[in-house]
Amino acid sequence: MLHRVEGIVIRSMDYGEGNKIVTLLTKTNGKAGVLIRGAKKIKSKHSSLAQPFTYGEFVYFKGSGLGTLNHGEIIESHHVLREKLDLAAYSSYAAELTDRSLQDDEATGFHFEQLKACFTALQDGKDAQIVSHLYEMRILDLSGYAPEMDECVSCGNVVGPFSLSPYAGGILCTRCKGRDPHAVPLGEGAYKLLRLFRRMDMRRLGSIQVKPETKAELKLCMRKLMDTHLGLQLKSRNFLDQLDKLL
Repeated sequence: MLHRVEGIVIRSMDYGEGNKIVTLLTKTNGKAGVLIRGAKKIKSKHSSLAQPFTYGEFVYFKGSGLGTLNHGEIIESHHVLREKLDLAAYSSYAAELTDRSLQDDEATGFHFEQLKACFTALQDGKDAQIVSHLYEMRILDLSGYAPEMDECVSCGNVVGPFSLSPYAGGILCTRCKGRDPHAVPLGEGAYKLLRLFRRMDMRRLGSIQVKPETKAELKLCMRKLMDTHLGLQLKSRNFLDQLDKLL
């Protein structure tokens, strides 16, 4: 069967002497594996379609197994995301997180739009760490693990200060924080941003100025949420951690 889809390359790997297999996050067909013949050859008309983060239209034939590309057109190459080390690191993390957290038939058009908006925000120069944390929250939300940020998950209290308890599924007030000795105390800035992220569509993200200490809190909170609920060992996240130590 012939398929025509809009898709974003979230993984690209060599196959044989001159070919590549790409994993696409598509707008209409979930995740799709597609063989691009000759993509490793310099003069191949399809080589650019196999580049990570490329957004394009892909026409491929698929039987019972892997699809085979017939034709493709680039809509947005996102070449900046591959040329700058920090952007490449954050983009690789978003792509790997998407690939590892979603089964082929779980991906929807909304997943596609969120990743597309994530790459656009990174390319437009928005704070990469903030973009990354917002995208993590969207993945948690779409996986059914977004934290309760409006009231204490234990008693319903809406008056702070609060601590974040991934194990409890959200925030705990001062009276209840003893229920989780590992809960992370939240400063006002981190609490407001996490509450905002809980509801925000990636496509609505504007420019946000965040203090370094608040960003450190956000990183700790999102790391605990991701590790508790998804537990994925991602090479791209390890590289991001190494990069942070150098910058």
